[in-house]
Amino acid sequence: MELLKVGDDAPDFETVDQDGKKVRLGDYKDKTVVLYFYPKDNTPGCTVEAKNFRDNIDIFKQNGIDIFGMSVDSQESHKKFQGKFDLNFTLLSDKDKRITREYGVLGLAVAKRVTYIIKNGKIMYVFEKVTPKDHAKEVFDRIKELNLVN
Repeated sequence: MELLKVGDDAPDFETVDQDGKKVRLGDYKDKTVVLYFYPKDNTPGCTVEAKNFRDNIDIFKQNGIDIFGMSVDSQESHKKFQGKFDLNFTLLSDKDKRITREYGVLGLAVAKRVTYIIKNGKIMYVFEKVTPKDHAKEVFDRIKELNLVN
């Protein structure tokens, strides 16, 4: 399946976060959501990207924006990853790879590094090429340009 495009409906999903709590995208319909897919917990690029969102979380929270990191790793793996790096946002597990497939980001065995900005159930922007180091600022700047600050 190919990547979703701007204007596409964001496939609704329900999965578990790092604490085993159910999370459903449809519950965030009125909010701006950053859904970033990444290959694997505790790998160099994924750690840099996660720490970048962690270090910039205040600007997202102050503007009512939720950050969700998603990979095909288990809930238990996410819990360890979150604890090891003191991550302050939600990590979502897609162990059966269904969501990753629906969003068109499933690689050989892991998620590709792709970020979607979603509002009102629609894809508002797609980052197909992600540089982990400064990605959070890039995402927030795009949210401002699109006037999606809540």
